[in-house]
Amino acid sequence: MRVYVPLTLPALAEAHRTGELGSGPLVAYAVTPGLREWYVSEDIEELEYAALGRAALASLRLLAADPDAVRRRVVVAVDVSDGAVSVGPGRGPEAPALGEVTVTVAVPLAKAASVHVDAEDAEPDVAAAADALEAADGGDDDAQSVVDGADDHELLWFATQEIPNLIGHA
Repeated sequence: MRVYVPLTLPALAEAHRTGELGSGPLVAYAVTPGLREWYVSEDIEELEYAALGRAALASLRLLAADPDAVRRRVVVAVDVSDGAVSVGPGRGPEAPALGEVTVTVAVPLAKAASVHVDAEDAEPDVAAAADALEAADGGDDDAQSVVDGADDHELLWFATQEIPNLIGHA
């Protein structure tokens, strides 16, 4: 199963240093039954893109919690066995954590398929979105618009061999 692990650039640097995304359990995002139901699609590429988007939002939440991190969302795509992933109760189509799964095993960085990171020019919008996240969660429509503005920036695709160049900017 392909899962999308939300990170920050400092967390990616740590994963590169240790060779592991984490020892488990890890929060990730995947094409779950709830995600399929919510997006009403059978196109796997479209559904995986939706899971990637959910992971990008989770990365934004990590940035909001780490004011020193470079303001770029980071998502690592990795393939794990189906048995290493669980979808907990309360993660149905109405849950705020749509597509959220728990990876219960250690995930070596070597198993990563790709890394997705914001371009440098996204930093001002991502920073504003991270700052507005709490207010948006509280129902502020203007703040939600700012958070949604981060989605105007597509995450760029990078091969795992490019991680040293990415974290050089962390």
